[in-house]
Amino acid sequence: MPPIFLGLMGRVVGLRIRTEGEPQPGALFLANHLSWLDILALAGTSRAIFVAHSGLAGHGGLKWLCDQNDTVFITRDQRNSVAGQVEQVRAALSDRPLVIFPEGTTDDGSALLPFRSSLLSAVEPLAGQVPIQPVALDYRDAKDISWFGAEPGMSNVRRILARRGRIELTIRFLEPLSGDTLTNRKTMTAAAQQAIARALRLPLATQIP
Repeated sequence: MPPIFLGLMGRVVGLRIRTEGEPQPGALFLANHLSWLDILALAGTSRAIFVAHSGLAGHGGLKWLCDQNDTVFITRDQRNSVAGQVEQVRAALSDRPLVIFPEGTTDDGSALLPFRSSLLSAVEPLAGQVPIQPVALDYRDAKDISWFGAEPGMSNVRRILARRGRIELTIRFLEPLSGDTLTNRKTMTAAAQQAIARALRLPLATQIP
């Protein structure tokens, strides 16, 4: 039920989604990240669950909603917790796709931020067994709907709700990684970033803001 509910929420706020390609059952999705709308869109189209920053766990109502969809909370800025995060990700892999946003933050959609590879340690031993599938989220008006920088979350929500017209989004489920791209987490991360950048026709940003 939670993915259905999240998908309906997306329609209420104006999301109109077109998909290309096929989501692989039980895959690890590696997707670009612009907005909280990404979660509504991917949950509604593929029943996905998500890896999210632990900061969201401090918001009661939002944490409850995340818990209903089996969200995996991690702390990305603590290097000594990587091993525990890897085990969390590994345990969450199931018949439902699991989404990681490797950029680790959102941006305005004008470039693709560097991808971080640490969480892909969870699937290094499973390469070739668990599909690792890049996913390109292509908003027609990316700069108008993106949530990044110092804008408070509720301000962004109000801005999206006040926006006129539909929010057109194409979700491109790209070909799963294969061959030499599965050598290790760094090759997987680089291959996914390049595939998404090509699909979105975006340059690669040189650093994380």
